[in-house]
Amino acid sequence: MSLENKITLRIDWSEIDAFGHVNNVMFMKYVQAARLNYVDSIGLMKLHRTQNIGFMVAETNCQFKKELHFPGYINVHTKIAFVKNTSFSLEHTMTNADDEVVAIAKDVLVVFDFTKKEKCLIPEEIREKIV
Repeated sequence: MSLENKITLRIDWSEIDAFGHVNNVMFMKYVQAARLNYVDSIGLMKLHRTQNIGFMVAETNCQFKKELHFPGYINVHTKIAFVKNTSFSLEHTMTNADDEVVAIAKDVLVVFDFTKKEKCLIPEEIREKIV
């Protein structure tokens, strides 16, 4: 069974733009926090520390659905969208305090051997946690 994660982040006053809502750039910050939380939970950050195998972001995008305002919190629900040989995709559904979807983002992550400077197969111990 695929691992799913949820994180809750506090919206900061500095994330608000001149129009009075959370700036679009901040959504990518929320995605980054969710991405790192997810890859840590599947052991990829530990693998980087021990074997120098980690990931690179190959692609990311975000669809904005609804404004988000201060004060408040944003919930980011992260799950696997697909798994290939050397890459996998995360889907991040962001919701406000009323559980309304405010944005959906997707990442494609490539597993990377930083010693060899090349992509590599997803290690079996990581694959088992994401499929």
